[in-house]
Amino acid sequence: MSSNIRITRICQYCRKEFTAKTTVTKYCSDVCAKRAYKARKKAEKIEVSEKETETIKAKPVEEIKAKEFLTVKDTAKLLNCSIRTIYRLIDNGSLHAVNLSQRKTLLKRSEIDKLFV
Repeated sequence: MSSNIRITRICQYCRKEFTAKTTVTKYCSDVCAKRAYKARKKAEKIEVSEKETETIKAKPVEEIKAKEFLTVKDTAKLLNCSIRTIYRLIDNGSLHAVNLSQRKTLLKRSEIDKLFV
């Protein structure tokens, strides 16, 4: 059963005016439909990639939050500041730290929490 409907529409991809034969037609041609499909798929891939990147970025912070004793580097990452700032806070007496060796300084998680109280 054919239809004699003729509707003037605007293509959702190229924004040109065209005559559609059905009420659900979105694109003026097959080429525009294929290009819109590719653009949609590309946007989906980018969205998935961005979500994956955010998960990878958040993972170290979640691991750090679970630890009771933190290194200076972990503390800096957790507080989103520089390593030098953490050492400055230790020198000021704002943070209490323990030197295990010349290269290893540990901070207790509760000390960091006290900093914000």
